[in-house]
Amino acid sequence: MREPVAAIDCGTNTIKLLIGTLPEVAVRETRMVRLGQGVDATGLLAPEALQRAFAAIDEYAALIGDAGAHRIRFCATSATRDAGNAAEFAAGVRARLGVDPEVLSGEEEARLAFAGATRDAGTIPAPVLVIDIGGGSTELILGDTSRGPRTAYSMDIGSVRLHERHLGGDPPTAQQIDACVADIDAALDEAAAHGADPAVAGSVIGVAGTITTVAAGTLGLDAYDRDAIHRSVLAVDDLERQIQGLVAMTVAERRALGWIHPGRADVIDAGALILSRILARVEVAEIGVAETDILDGIAWSLTE
Repeated sequence: MREPVAAIDCGTNTIKLLIGTLPEVAVRETRMVRLGQGVDATGLLAPEALQRAFAAIDEYAALIGDAGAHRIRFCATSATRDAGNAAEFAAGVRARLGVDPEVLSGEEEARLAFAGATRDAGTIPAPVLVIDIGGGSTELILGDTSRGPRTAYSMDIGSVRLHERHLGGDPPTAQQIDACVADIDAALDEAAAHGADPAVAGSVIGVAGTITTVAAGTLGLDAYDRDAIHRSVLAVDDLERQIQGLVAMTVAERRALGWIHPGRADVIDAGALILSRILARVEVAEIGVAETDILDGIAWSLTE
């Protein structure tokens, strides 16, 4: 009998857990901990952010123990790449789980995200562009579903980072939005110069919370529904209309929407603008959305 594996993806805004004997998944959990709170400005993980993260990891340690999973991979992404006190976070993870967190490079993060996004996607036109918008960084990965990624680029922009940097208004002002868009466009120009140009994509798959949340609204859901969102195909024009509506709302108005997690409502404006600027460069009329992402890529890496 196969033993279950446990994968943890610790990003800037969320920390996620998957336990299972793949392809069967027994546990899939998400906690909004905002580990990257203030990192863009201070270069440090805030004490209250560490406390939130460690509380979630304590919960996850209990679930992992109950499942009898001994193969554990804990991957930390943008917030801990950038933090000067990352050693304090690593020590806390080690004490709770008995494993060292792996601080992923942008390239490894992109490879795992592509694997998670495309594993059950079937045959779709190449090159496939996978868009992974996180709290601190955004990955653009171009590749083929049968051969994997060929080009990956990690942009130092994400929903938490850009919201804190630019979008202080509630709702953000036109001037704040323009400054945020300029930052995004500069990062996309840099990505294109390094071979990750969205314009060359034959098909597009979007993953992670910003994109799946925008998809939930575009689908007209009353509440967030993972099964309805996974492998949905949405028109770029419909997504853009949803994005513009979200950016114009106050945080309170967003929190009143049943399909937005309260912990994402304040920063979805910046994440949605990142998606908007990427979609402005693609040549396709519609994109796919996947609920499988880097977390699934991490889990499969423990079996292969």
